[in-house]
Amino acid sequence: MEKLKATELAYLSERRLARVATVGTDGVPHITPVGMWKYDAATGTIEVSGHNFEGTKKFRDVEATHHAAIVVDDLASTDPWRPRGIEIRGEAQAEGGPSPLIRIHPDRVVAWGLVQPE
Repeated sequence: MEKLKATELAYLSERRLARVATVGTDGVPHITPVGMWKYDAATGTIEVSGHNFEGTKKFRDVEATHHAAIVVDDLASTDPWRPRGIEIRGEAQAEGGPSPLIRIHPDRVVAWGLVQPE
């Protein structure tokens, strides 16, 4: 499991919208916006949740394939053009119960534009 850097954690804590990508058992990719996610420092994982979460395709995909990715990004500036973001991929678990969630264990972390250029 890859550990997130301080700059990546700071960026994640400031963002409100992300996209979660999964793949179904038929091999077809699926991506959806999510607004309920957080970094769990105790486990080093990203937890994604939402309304009626156990009934979603992303939840079923993770139950079946045990993989997911999350992308958090934005534009720091449009002039000059400065996109920034972070992609986290890894093994994932779909956890049911009273507070269902998807837990992503970071195997690969790719960040861009998080450090202000000089």
